[in-house]
Amino acid sequence: MGRSGALASASMTRPRLHLFDLDGTLLHGTSAPVQISRQLGLEAETLALDVEIGAQRIGPPEYARRIHALWSQLTVDHVAAAFEGAPWLLGIRETWAEIRERGDYCAVVSLSPSFFVERLTAWGAHAACGSRFPAVPFTEPVDPAGVLSAAAKVKIANRLCEGFGVGQEDCIAYGDSLSDVDLFGAVPVSVAVNADQYVVGLATHSYTGRDLREAYELVRRGR
Repeated sequence: MGRSGALASASMTRPRLHLFDLDGTLLHGTSAPVQISRQLGLEAETLALDVEIGAQRIGPPEYARRIHALWSQLTVDHVAAAFEGAPWLLGIRETWAEIRERGDYCAVVSLSPSFFVERLTAWGAHAACGSRFPAVPFTEPVDPAGVLSAAAKVKIANRLCEGFGVGQEDCIAYGDSLSDVDLFGAVPVSVAVNADQYVVGLATHSYTGRDLREAYELVRRGR
């Protein structure tokens, strides 16, 4: 094999990093805070907060402060019930297993609380990063410095790339909303999953449905 052929082969086989959003992406039509609040009978209050942050009337730190106050009675059992009963896309564990078998990496990067997001490592994610909240049940306030933003997703992606030995040019982002716009702009391949028209217009691929395996197939076919 000549030098150009060897380089092409290496390029095709070097590992890639798949970066998944959580709310509205892995979770179909909802968010982790809404699912958690449902356990406390506070779903309506949280949906109202979602409207405010979606309209950019408040930012992630204020959202986190107010959701923390709503969750004053939150327990670990509530979090576990919210996670287990949430409307996840089908095929998450199977998709991540295939990604691992191919020698690639998968990570979740979300603005939602870390105590919920980190549970996804048990499903096969190499890493799961969320906004840093105090341990449940809360005895401390939430630190605004630990609350993630759209720009923070790019910083985390860069840190993950460094840790896994992957270049940003080998990243694929999956997302659905404004919080994914910065990351979509930073990586070469992106998949809009059940996304609004603004995010769809930025993405390399677009998927509407309930099975992550089908969204992943758009990327796998193009490799």
